[in-house]
Amino acid sequence: MSRPGINLPKRLWTWPVTLVLAAAVLGPGAPAGADADRTGLPEAIDTILGDPRMEGGVASVVVADAASGDVLYSHLPTTRLMPASNTKLATSAAAMGILGPEHRFTTDVLTGGRRVGSTLVGDLYLRGTGDPTLLAADYDRLAADVAASGVTRVEGRLLADDTRFDDQRLGRSWAADDESSYYSAQISALSVAPDTDYDTGTVIVTVTPGARPGDEPAVTVTPDTDYVDVDVDATTVAAGGANDLTVEREHGGNTLHVTGTTPVGGSGAKEWVTVWEPTGYAAAVFRDALAAHGVRITGPTRLGRPTPAGARQLASHASMPLKDLLIPFMKLSNNMHAEALTKAMGYEVSGQGTWPAGLAAVSGYLKGVGVDTARVRQVDGSGLSRMDNFPAGQLTRLLLAVRAEPWYADWYRSLPVACDPNRFVGGTLRTRMCNTPAARNARAKTGSLTGASALSGYVTDADGRQLVYSIVLNNYLASSVKPLEDAIVVTLARSSAEQAATPETVRSAAPDSGPDSGLDSGLDSGLECAWVKPARC
Repeated sequence: MSRPGINLPKRLWTWPVTLVLAAAVLGPGAPAGADADRTGLPEAIDTILGDPRMEGGVASVVVADAASGDVLYSHLPTTRLMPASNTKLATSAAAMGILGPEHRFTTDVLTGGRRVGSTLVGDLYLRGTGDPTLLAADYDRLAADVAASGVTRVEGRLLADDTRFDDQRLGRSWAADDESSYYSAQISALSVAPDTDYDTGTVIVTVTPGARPGDEPAVTVTPDTDYVDVDVDATTVAAGGANDLTVEREHGGNTLHVTGTTPVGGSGAKEWVTVWEPTGYAAAVFRDALAAHGVRITGPTRLGRPTPAGARQLASHASMPLKDLLIPFMKLSNNMHAEALTKAMGYEVSGQGTWPAGLAAVSGYLKGVGVDTARVRQVDGSGLSRMDNFPAGQLTRLLLAVRAEPWYADWYRSLPVACDPNRFVGGTLRTRMCNTPAARNARAKTGSLTGASALSGYVTDADGRQLVYSIVLNNYLASSVKPLEDAIVVTLARSSAEQAATPETVRSAAPDSGPDSGLDSGLDSGLECAWVKPARC
């Protein structure tokens, strides 16, 4: 059967065990009576899904042979559930297909003014196209290039051109109480990331305890910018006291409130906090950089002004290519990268840098590779919205289809790798499935929201056969069901013609959450590593 158009059968566990073993574990062509006394792969996975942690919850799970597309296991394959960050599988694949692996975002400095000696008479434009990886250092280099051109004074305004994207800053149904959290930053065609994790639209707030009890803690902001104000209502307490600092931004402004206590000699806090209006943030950082390089602008800063046709370029910066940008995007599950790419796809396909246009582009790509888009609802690029709905069957179709794409190797490289400690290799899987056959074998995209968890990707079994799997779990009340996801993948990694999984080995692979389990994410909250800065798992 063709890879993109696989037909998902009813749950295979309803078949006789001998047939299950022959088809699912031993592979096609195995004798019908082989290993008739063993428990098959489907029953093994059913045992995991029967764990008390899933009581009252719902699971959509599909496993397929990567080479043939044959489905080895399916449980509720058409049931639509919240995929959380597994939505990024669709967004990233579509971006590679539509924008291409060599796509680069450009940021330009332009003017329509005239030079009179070292003075530029006219406005200076900072034009962005959605680069989610721009650092303060990149704006500094742009400013240095302007200064190197001989300009020391601009008799005009600084105009920030973010018009490549619309002015809709937040995604559909994103939670209001996430507004200052770094994973829910506002989306603009011009922004700033504070470090090389590239959490665009945020600043890093570092709080250090004072020398004595009663002292006000010291607070620094990275990058160093006056675009945000800091209101400190926190106190240093005696050594051994509570370290319960909170850093939050008020709605509608850029005042960062630091509250709570931190003990003498303690670790303080380091928080990534979103800014209000990232275009203004970018313009402020660039204006400061110009001043540092001796370029003075006499006029004010204005946002959202399109660059006039015919403006000449003074400086330009190109991002890393998309195939490399996928590494921080997918390994660390960066929501803002997903949304910038979604709007960039909208602009590429229809000339509109909007969520509706971008999502239509994603849907068009998915449909083209065999995903039944009538069975999917996607309202953002990242999966932060609880309105996103994907069944495991359609995620599996996508995972099978992309194997035929010319850019598949780069896309596959971007998926987190189980138990690889390197953050930019293991990513959100770097603490999971250690000391198992899945370690440094399984690759997958993680996903986490309250009551929703997902894991979809690839693993090689004991016979060297690559398997594709999608596990989407919803509506559970347990703090985490990630050990169950891991147990399924470990079971797949162990499966072979020589030794089928048994209920006993399955249960031993799905322990209660704990630091010594070797399978848990290490998070009592069930959130993936990328969502708990600065601990970073």
